[in-house]
Amino acid sequence: MYHFRNDYSEGAHPRVLEALIRTNLESTAGYGEDAYCAAAAAAIRTRFGCPSAAVHFLVGGTQTNFTAISAFLRPWEAAVAADTGHIAVHETGAVEARGHKVITVPHQNGKVTPQALREVCREHDAGNPGHMVLPKLLYLSDSTELGTVYTKGELEALHRLCRQLNLYLYLDGARLAAALTCKENDLTPEDLPRLCDAFTMGGTKNGLLFGECLVITNPALMPNFRFALKQGGGMLAKGRLLGVQFGALLEDDLWLALGRRENQLAARLTQGLQAKGYAFYAQSPTNQVFPILTKTQIQSLQTDFTFELTAPVDESRDAVRFVTSWATPDEAVEALLQAL
Repeated sequence: MYHFRNDYSEGAHPRVLEALIRTNLESTAGYGEDAYCAAAAAAIRTRFGCPSAAVHFLVGGTQTNFTAISAFLRPWEAAVAADTGHIAVHETGAVEARGHKVITVPHQNGKVTPQALREVCREHDAGNPGHMVLPKLLYLSDSTELGTVYTKGELEALHRLCRQLNLYLYLDGARLAAALTCKENDLTPEDLPRLCDAFTMGGTKNGLLFGECLVITNPALMPNFRFALKQGGGMLAKGRLLGVQFGALLEDDLWLALGRRENQLAARLTQGLQAKGYAFYAQSPTNQVFPILTKTQIQSLQTDFTFELTAPVDESRDAVRFVTSWATPDEAVEALLQAL
């Protein structure tokens, strides 16, 4: 059986696992106040060029998103996201369960456009304040749920509009390594702190056993965040496990090497499918590939391959999602292409 369901089914990259084993019997302070978390946070500030940023480590992506967003917003304030956005679809209403509405706008290739953001904010400020929630935070993901990426120009335009509209810009980087290493990307890690009030660097989908890093660059959002971290269940008693893992991931830019590897595998798959004449539901330059297959093909593939159904296309065809990871063997991609 070959696995293309997601990019987090395997364990940890060997260098990450070795770091955990090497430090296993050490006794350290808890709750992220150990030397390993401090060193990893310093490495992140250096790598992203944000020496004054607040850095926090959490276990999972949903937990990170709802903890951060609920801490940043007042009770009457809302987040704006693409209608495909992770917080709007695949987080079981976690942000809304904390009391904050998620306002969705139609996506364009998985992305939020300035026009859509401006329009939804206008609709919620129709001269009758106090009767609707107030948009206050723009949620983006890079790469998006359709595998697409924001260009520097697109992110700069959204940043400028957020400043005009008095919104925070929050970027979910669960697959940030894949985004930054794909051929269509022109953003650098150093661009994110100047364009985002807060962003995340994902580890769960990029070589860690578990772990997400939240980087807060807006000083107004930094005070008292550890209270929100604890209240949201994000303050891990054995926090050093996160620091050790992120330290290993950042060493020699391993995180980017892993993103590059999974993108290369996805590109091989995409090129092979294109050569065979397949159409695609989304044009993804990253590690998520969305071909359109017949229902008969899908049923046949499920014997030897795992993958996700994305959306129906017509009565006889569906779009599916194949995801490559840093651990996907070359032979799996070749076997899938042969099966198709």
